[in-house]
Order: sequence, then structure tokens, then C-alpha cells
Amino acid sequence: MTNPNSSSNSRDGLSRPAKLSENMEAVDAWDEEELEEESFFSASETTAFAGSMLVHLIIILSLALVPLVVPVDEEAVVLVSPPAETEIEKVEMIDDVTYSDLPQTEVGANSSADAAMAEASAEMFAEISEIPNPVDLEPTDLGQIMVNKMFTTAVAPLDRLKNQKGKVGQSTQGAAGAVDRITFEILQALEDRPTLVVWLFDQSGSLHRQRQEIRDRFQRIYSELGIAKESEAIGFRRKTNDIPLLTSVIGFGQTVTLFTEEPVEDLEEIKSIVQNIPVDTSGEERVFSAISSATDRYKTLRRSRGPNGPQRNVLFVVVTDERGDDANMLEQSIASCRKWAIPVYVIGVPAPFGREHTLVKYVDPDPEYDQTPQWAQVDQGPETFYLEQVQVGFTADFKEEPVIDSGFGPYALTRLCYETGGIYFSIHPNRNVSRQVRSKEIDAFASDMKYFFDPNAMARYRPDYLSPQDYVSKVKASPLRQALVQAAQMRPAQGLSRPQTRFIKRSDPQLVGDLTKAQQDAAKLEPTLIQLATMLEPGMKARDSEESLRWKAGFDLAMGRVLAQKVRTETYNAMLAKGKRGMPFEKEKNNTWILEPNEEISVGSKWEREAELAKELLAGVSRDHKGTPWALLADQELAVPIGWKWKEDFTDLTPRTPGAGGGNNNNPPPQDDQKRMLKKAPSRPIPKL
Repeated sequence: MTNPNSSSNSRDGLSRPAKLSENMEAVDAWDEEELEEESFFSASETTAFAGSMLVHLIIILSLALVPLVVPVDEEAVVLVSPPAETEIEKVEMIDDVTYSDLPQTEVGANSSADAAMAEASAEMFAEISEIPNPVDLEPTDLGQIMVNKMFTTAVAPLDRLKNQKGKVGQSTQGAAGAVDRITFEILQALEDRPTLVVWLFDQSGSLHRQRQEIRDRFQRIYSELGIAKESEAIGFRRKTNDIPLLTSVIGFGQTVTLFTEEPVEDLEEIKSIVQNIPVDTSGEERVFSAISSATDRYKTLRRSRGPNGPQRNVLFVVVTDERGDDANMLEQSIASCRKWAIPVYVIGVPAPFGREHTLVKYVDPDPEYDQTPQWAQVDQGPETFYLEQVQVGFTADFKEEPVIDSGFGPYALTRLCYETGGIYFSIHPNRNVSRQVRSKEIDAFASDMKYFFDPNAMARYRPDYLSPQDYVSKVKASPLRQALVQAAQMRPAQGLSRPQTRFIKRSDPQLVGDLTKAQQDAAKLEPTLIQLATMLEPGMKARDSEESLRWKAGFDLAMGRVLAQKVRTETYNAMLAKGKRGMPFEKEKNNTWILEPNEEISVGSKWEREAELAKELLAGVSRDHKGTPWALLADQELAVPIGWKWKEDFTDLTPRTPGAGGGNNNNPPPQDDQKRMLKKAPSRPIPKL
């Protein structure tokens, strides 16, 4: 440890003892002068007092003015006031990005809607692929509480980003519509000062065609900007040597790549760069790493150059069809973009309602290979921080649950747009809000979604874009929310994909054996449904106090569906048990029992009460939340009666004569040697998307 009394060099190069000696001599000299002037002060006490007051007053005023000349921290000026410093730090190239695989607790994202849609805000996102049950709802020590704010029209906030939130709902069928809206945002930015637009492209194979669509749309962007230049819009009329609009292109996959060493102005050069972006087959999309890297590179353009403010406006436009694999970088991305007032616009995809994954129709982009469509799983959801939709596993008629549009985008990306004052554009080429979309109608590289919803109706059901800590606190404070979140983490129920409902009686032992086997299949499903109902039960007491339309619709649908399926399964089992005890046919010739859905429940009053509660909850969802995913699923549930009823029928058991029927199949099919010799196009496996 250094001795505090030992000599050390000061800024003026003198040692501490030397300084002390000088100070003592100065004090002695001052004392001598004071003695010489003592007689003068004695002669005029009034004058001395006045002089002392004046000196002290000058000192006090000088101290008060000191804070006004303290230099402002350059790193915090963009959102408060511009700094006086004009030094521009050296720009470094973006190298390969590395990131921590450790899960974080701060989150972000969402959307799909019209010009009147909701808006958004953020902190950091922890990617959660699967949460064990029960969910650990302990709040993290990361992130600040973000309160939902009133929605306003989204604009590029630039230097006014501090209180401006972005827009989370812009739905469109193609990327072209999103690009047109972004053109408007660029024009607004140019009204303020010269602008840099940074395009960040997902390099995965599934984005190949969309990149081309956007590349082709560049012509319109720059044409419109050219028109603005000819009309001498403010951004072009300003007396400056700065080029009004510059463009940079960045690609991201497993790594982040800068394709424009210096921002460019020439349209053909930009189009050529986008055209030749290589495909990344790693299956990774490090979108938030790309955002953070781009911010580090271009933040110097946002530093003040004096009274005229920052050198340029900077806008980020992200093009991707997934949620991103490095959401642990979200908070860093949000913090840096907000600090330098850089809005982020995302041309993305709709998140599936209450799901993490969807199936995308993949067609090999190379026509030399087999063009038969294949289905590949991709990560495009969920639209919320935690899963909030209980997956029962099947519909009322025992079909697979449909994948439907949530009305919003992946949570992290949409939250990024919200916090930075940008817009999330939800793109699906087959969007249709008036009817079901069939799988054969789905375009190549689009997700297989059956239903879409009017964004204006969905505006009131915007997810909670809160910090993880605030989100968890609100969930823990509500028995309804806590019950719903915990139930939503359970895997979909399995075991009764389509129950057997037709039983032919050849003999009494054979019929009993068939009924017993069907009971065993149903018994696999019952424990899951009972557990879900038990988890959700505490939320029933908090229904009347829940003010959020989204949370109330989610809970009522979950409780209604779980109870309905529980009653269906348990009464199905009970009806089979009843059949095993023996049931005589009314008509002597009949030999078949058919179990049909029916409103009547004849096997127990307990199930009658649960069925009535289920129908009451589902009818309320259908009535109070029209035009939403919750109402759609409630209507599908209500369309099928909850109980069962036995119906007798006749099945012809007379064996058929082998070979009976036509006689026209003796001739072999015609041969086509030329077609037989044609080779089928080679196929290759689906790459990681």
C-alpha cells in the first residue's frame, strides 16, 4: 500500500513537500501584509465591512456559475440536449458478433394492424423456449418497470425519442406495402436533416424471395425521394455539402456482415448489393447482435455538431421472418438505439397465437431441384413475454388445434420497435380476415395460418410490453394471471386424438373388450385435463377484478375449454362404462352402438354443473370479444355439444366376395415410354431456416 505521506508527482511536476513549503511562505507573506494594513482597517471599519461583503458576494456568484461551464457528458446528449464537442471518433468495421448463451431476463416484441393500431415500449428479453411447471415467477433484478402509455400515431422520433413510443400493429399482405410506409418515414426524416438508412437483412434461405421483392421496391423509394429532391423538399433544399440520403446494408445469420464499407448513394449499387447477399444455412438469426453492432458503427453520425444538432438522422430497417435467436441482446439493442435516437422498423411476420413455432411452406429456390412443397418448423412466436394461451391439444370435434394469427408480431422484435419509436410490419401474403385460409393457398415461404383478424379489433388486446420484473410482479399480484401463465406452460394434452365412437357387437365379450380399450385411451387424457382445471381454479375468484380485456379473454377461454374437454372426456369414459354393463337394442336387427355428441349429460350432476359453467364462460368470450382469436376458439368449442348419447344402428357383416365388382381392370394401363424415361428433378433436404 502506498504511504499517503510519501512524495508523488502532481500535475505541475512539484513534489508534495515542495508545495507545502511554498504554501507556508505564501501564508507568512500574507500575514506581513495584513499587519501593515491593520492601521488602515482600524481607521475605517465601515469601509472594511463593505469591502468584505463585496468580496464574499463575488465569490458566491462565481461558485453559482461554475455548473454552467461544466462540460456535458457526450454519451447522454441525444435524448436531452446536443453537446458542444464536434470530435468524431474513428469508425470500426463490424466483425463477427459473439454473444452470451446465458439466458437474460429482460424482453421485448410484437405485431399486426392498421394505421389506427396500437403502439409500443421496452427493456431486455430473455428467450424462453419452454418453461417448467409451475413457472418461477420470481422477479429478476434486471430491467426497469415500464408502464403502458396511451397510443399515438407512430413517427420517427429522432431527437424527441425520450417520450415517443413506436407502433406495434401494421398488417399487410406483402413487403411492398411496408416499404412504401417506410419511404414516408424516410421523407419525414429528410425534412429534419440528411439521413442514413441502414437495411439489415436476414440471410436465411426462407427470406430469399422477400429480399428480391424489397430490392425491386427500392426503385420506388428512390424515385419518390428523387421527386422530393426535384421539388426542393426541406431535406434537399438545405444549404449543405452533405448528401441528403445515404444507405448501408448489413446481413445477419450466424454472423453479422457489413456489405457497405462506406454508406452509398447510388441506387444501382444498392440493388446489386442486396441481390448478391449470400444465403446463411446455419439456421441462426442474430438480429439483435446486428442492431447493436450497427448502432456502435453509426452512432457518431448522431453526435451533435453544435447548434444544428446531429450530423444525420439514422433509421434501421430490419427484414426477417423469425423472432431472432439472440434475444438476450435485446436490452442492449434497445438501450443503444434509444440513447442515440435511432428508430427501428421491422418488416416481419405475424406471431402465431399462443405458440412459439409455426410451419412454413418451403419450396427449393433453385428450379433445378424438386419444387414439391415441404413444411419446415420455424420460430415465429410467441407474441407475449410468457405463453398466455393454454394449448388443450385438440378442438371440440377432436381435430388438431389450428394455428392462427395472434394479431401481433414476435414479442422481442415488436418491443424493440415500440421502445425505439419505429413500426413493426406484420407481413403475410395470404392474409384474409373474412374466411379460413387453406394450406394449399399458402404461398412459398409463408407460414401455415388458418385465420387472421382485423387489426383494428385487435388494438384493444395489445400484449403487455413491460420489463420482465414488472410483468412478473403484475402476474404474481393477480391469481387470475398467475393461474393462466402456469397452465399455459403445460404441454398440450395427448392421448385422445379422435375417440372411437362406433362399436359393433358380434358378441358380449367382444363388445366389452372394445369398450374397455376405448376407455383406456380416454384415461390417458383425463389426468392432464384435471390438472389444468385445478391450476386455473384459483383465477375464478379474480375474474371480476381483472380490467385487462386480453387477460380476461385469455382466462375465460382457457377455463371454458379445459372444463368442456374435461367433461367430454370423463363423460365419454362414463358412457363407455355404462355400455359395458349391457344395453339392449330396441330393434332386434341392430348390432351397432354409436356414441354421438349431445347436450344431455345423463351420467352425473357434477359434470352437468361443470358443463354449464364451461358454456357460460365460452359464451361470454364469444359475446364480449368478437373478432378476436379468443372468440374464434370459443365459437368452435360451442359448436360441438359437450355431452354424449348412445344411438343404435345396423352394420352389414355379410362378407364380400373377393374380386366382385367390375371386371374392367384386366387390361394393363397404357405405357408411355417417353414419360417413363424422363428423370424426376433431384431433391435435397430442407436447410435450416
